[in-house]
Amino acid sequence: MAGVDRLADETVRPATSVDSLAGLNPAFRTDALAARFPDLEWRITPGNSSPLTDGASAALIMSADAAEELGLTPRARFRAFSVVGSDPLMMLTGVIPATARVLERAGLTHDDVDAYEVNEAFASVPLAWLAETGADPAKLNPRGGAIALGHALGSSGTRLLTTLVNHLEATGGRIGLQTMCEGGGMANAYLIERP
Repeated sequence: MAGVDRLADETVRPATSVDSLAGLNPAFRTDALAARFPDLEWRITPGNSSPLTDGASAALIMSADAAEELGLTPRARFRAFSVVGSDPLMMLTGVIPATARVLERAGLTHDDVDAYEVNEAFASVPLAWLAETGADPAKLNPRGGAIALGHALGSSGTRLLTTLVNHLEATGGRIGLQTMCEGGGMANAYLIERP
């Protein structure tokens, strides 16, 4: 690949402007889909979508007993989980009921949560989640979402976990909530708690 700077961030486009973003074509619109869904405004474009990026991540997850036996100090523990299904055509909204369910299972409210990682496959996901949940926007993706950081498919879940744990440690927070849409209308959420 002659002439390609392999150390350059491919997702940064210095020439981007409000006008160039406004001129982008909708990502998923076709004439057939527009006829089938005439009320949609087709606002998802490459400009408000996360870039597909390279990445890998891993997390060491074990029982408290195993950690003690190995002499390891856990950074956080999983407190509750939820998985939901939502309309597969409108699948980006599954994070909303997944969040409600995981908070209910843990007996917590939004006031108990110190930070949220809501995967930003598209800008509409955390915006709809925020509007529906009423959560504090200052606690949402405090280190940037996937539009800024990238969406490495197959790696995003543990990237969100790592970002959340690191943020809680840096700020002295205790409870974090992560939620993510998945293909086919599924969504998951979990709560982590620092010791």
